[in-house]
Amino acid sequence: MSVYQLSRVANRTELAQLAAERIAACINNTLQQRERVQISLSGGSTPEAAYKLLGQLTLAWDRIDFFLGDERWVATDDLLSNARMVRSSLLANPNSSKASFYAVPTNASSLEIGVEAYERSLEQICNSSPPVFDLVLLGLGDDGHTASLFPGTAATLVRDRWVTVGEGKGIPRITFTVPVLCAAREVMFLVAGAGKKVALQRLLDPLEDPVRTPAKLVDTASTISVLADTEACAGLA
Repeated sequence: MSVYQLSRVANRTELAQLAAERIAACINNTLQQRERVQISLSGGSTPEAAYKLLGQLTLAWDRIDFFLGDERWVATDDLLSNARMVRSSLLANPNSSKASFYAVPTNASSLEIGVEAYERSLEQICNSSPPVFDLVLLGLGDDGHTASLFPGTAATLVRDRWVTVGEGKGIPRITFTVPVLCAAREVMFLVAGAGKKVALQRLLDPLEDPVRTPAKLVDTASTISVLADTEACAGLA
C-alpha cells in the first residue's frame, strides 16, 4: 500500500515554487548518479506555473529527457495540447530549450499507431521494460483520475502495455498505464483548488477504492509526495 507524504502550502504560487524546487533537486540528485535523467510531466494549469519557474533555473538541461504522462488527441498547436503548454512554459527559455522533449505523436494516422510509436520510444530511451522514470509528475482530477486514467474506463485495467488509449471528458487521449506509473523511482502529485478537496481526501484514505479513485492505482516502492495548497487541503486533519 502506498505511503503518502503531504506537503501543505498556502496558495498556488507557493505550490509552484515548491514543485520547481523539488523537481530541480530530483534532477540534480539523479545526475550525480547517472548520465541522464528521465522525467514524466503532467498537463494542466497547476504544473504550468511550476514549469515556468523551473525553466528559469540553471540545470544540466542537455542531460534531461522530458516526456508526457498523457496527452489529448489534438494537434500540437491546439490550446488543449499538453505539449504546447510544455513548450511555452518549461522550454521557453534558451537554456531549458536544450532539454530533450518527447511529445506524444498526435500527428500519427490513428490513436493505436500513436500508442505504439510512443511506447517504442519510451522503451528505447529509458532502456527498460517497463520504462522506469526518475520522476513522474501527476495531477489529480476532481473525479479522482490521474494521467488519463478516468474512473470506469478500460485504460485503468491495462497491465500488459506501457501506453494505451484513454477517454476522458469526451476527448480521446493517449496515456501511460498503471505499470509505468508504479515503476517510477519517485512520484509527485500536484493538487490545487477547492474543487480537488474531496479527491485529495480520497487519495489519502487507505480504505478508498481505486475503482472510484484511479489515482489510488499508483503504488510505488518509495513514498509518494503530494504537494497541495490550502484550498485543496481543507477538511484534512
